[in-house]
Amino acid sequence: MNTRLKNFTLVFIAFFSLQLVAQSDYKVEDHYTKQEVDIEMRDGIKLHTTIYSPKDTSQEYPIIMQRTPYSSRPYGEGEFRSKIGPNEFLMKEGNIIVYQDVRGRWMSEGDYDNMRPFIPNKKGKEIDEASDTYDTIEWLINNVENNNGNVGTWGISYPGFYTSYSLLSGHPALKAASPQASISDFFFDDFHHNGAYLLSYFMATALFGNQTEAPTTESWYTFPKLPSKDQYQFFLDHTPINQLDEYYPDNFFWDQLSDHPNYDKFWQDRGLIQHLKNEKIKTAVMYVGGFFDAEDLYGPFQSYKAIEENSNNYNTIVYGPWSHGDWARTSKRQAVGNVYFGDDLSENYQKDVETVFFNYFLKEEGKPKNSPLPEAMMFDTGSHEWASFEAWPPKATKKKTYYLGENQQLKSLPNKAFENKFVSDPKKPVPYSEDIKIVFTPRKYMTDDQRFAARRPDVLVFETEVLSEDITMAGEIEAKLNVATTGTDADWVVKVVDVYPADAEDTEEVQDHLKMSNYHMMVRSEVLPARFRNGFEKAEASVQNQKTDIDFTLQGIYHTFKKGHKIQIQVQSTWFPLINLNPQTFVPNIFNAEKSDYKKQTHTVFGDSSIEFTVLEK
Repeated sequence: MNTRLKNFTLVFIAFFSLQLVAQSDYKVEDHYTKQEVDIEMRDGIKLHTTIYSPKDTSQEYPIIMQRTPYSSRPYGEGEFRSKIGPNEFLMKEGNIIVYQDVRGRWMSEGDYDNMRPFIPNKKGKEIDEASDTYDTIEWLINNVENNNGNVGTWGISYPGFYTSYSLLSGHPALKAASPQASISDFFFDDFHHNGAYLLSYFMATALFGNQTEAPTTESWYTFPKLPSKDQYQFFLDHTPINQLDEYYPDNFFWDQLSDHPNYDKFWQDRGLIQHLKNEKIKTAVMYVGGFFDAEDLYGPFQSYKAIEENSNNYNTIVYGPWSHGDWARTSKRQAVGNVYFGDDLSENYQKDVETVFFNYFLKEEGKPKNSPLPEAMMFDTGSHEWASFEAWPPKATKKKTYYLGENQQLKSLPNKAFENKFVSDPKKPVPYSEDIKIVFTPRKYMTDDQRFAARRPDVLVFETEVLSEDITMAGEIEAKLNVATTGTDADWVVKVVDVYPADAEDTEEVQDHLKMSNYHMMVRSEVLPARFRNGFEKAEASVQNQKTDIDFTLQGIYHTFKKGHKIQIQVQSTWFPLINLNPQTFVPNIFNAEKSDYKKQTHTVFGDSSIEFTVLEK
């Protein structure tokens, strides 16, 4: 592996594992001993596990564990991480911290299976990630000295998936779990949004689609070398999408993506939410997410909801003004892109929420009814302040419906006769951002200024008058479009935008070419391919020029549109190269589309189309 690629690999892994750099005056090796063991699972496969135990043995400690596909490095008895555990507070006060390579990754044996399906009624030596978690916990509590018999799990992103999965293990020692930015279903998280393939995840395929030949401390995968840093032009030149096959000739996950364009049994088996609904969860759970997480916004919301509907355990949710994993960092100023939200938000969360959660259930024998944390903690991304709720979404709300009316206005009443038309050209798709460089899953676009899009003829814009009072939206947003197209397929993208007033002040985060004056902050956005309008299991062509319902949910928000601002809705049909181009000619599998399928079409949005918000009552 060349030096440049190796460095990129290390950065990539660090990005996923989201390890913090501890303060320089604290050295883990001065306070912890390190042990590396291979724990045998019920089928004989051994999983490499690293255990950090406090040197102070005058008391017993809980075990806090992370299972990860991104390596439990550094390997070697004398090699220590600079930071261990969910945060430095839990590290410094003393806990037994455990990292484990999941099967088929790095130093663990076995075969790797992306989002390995859960087996509800396992027999004999049948395994899944729940059984691996159970077997690991059982070994730890019986073999690690000075443990108090209580175990917690945590992880961000893919490790968050394994944390959610741990809830299905049923081990009685598992008392607390905090899945954070947790993947729940690859058809709705990360690689797809409502079945639309995300080109922004193209580079990550290298990581997920190659098997190791044997346990290893070195990277076994390579990232494709692309001929251009201009992501818009690169992916446009590689349309149709099967032109990207050359970059992954032997990648099993790329083949799976290509072979399963619909929500078939392959994807359904790998979804976790249905099992969280069906299994009675007893472990205390705290889901954590970021309102501007470009990767895993869906998972924490929907997983929390599934458990809440079925189980009687302690189940809480925290969402802050964060992009992917920001809450695990130590930045003084919290910002996403150009938008600044406040100081010390992540550190305060780590100290006052995350640490409190684990200590209460792992050290204090906490009971749910006495928990010091609220049911839901949400950061208002418009007024920039925290709020607590007894339920999420809040109960004290009312519905507020805006119709997409004439004169680019959001109306209180529908006009079925009104037609708003635009031409969508696959050769000139609407960018998702003004940035051009190729990056792995861009983050800042989640709050990016949308003026560049609002000024395009293929983006419809609807907005309110200047608000005379604050309006706080809390919960999911429902897009209920009535549309038609001259083609037989289309993607439908809805964006909710907060339009700032002319006198809005700049902060140090604002890009040089921008001003916050009249800034169009994207608050929420989502896409639904028309092919999935009647369900994700089967793709269906649109009927040309026929008025059609396109209904879908935009994930939850907690945002105050302040007095002097405006609420804006943008509707478009391309969002490139965040998502793959829709040919606008129906083909059963877009991965098999040909160049001749990509055609310019005229789309119509009717005046009885609406966006439905949940408004917090005062």
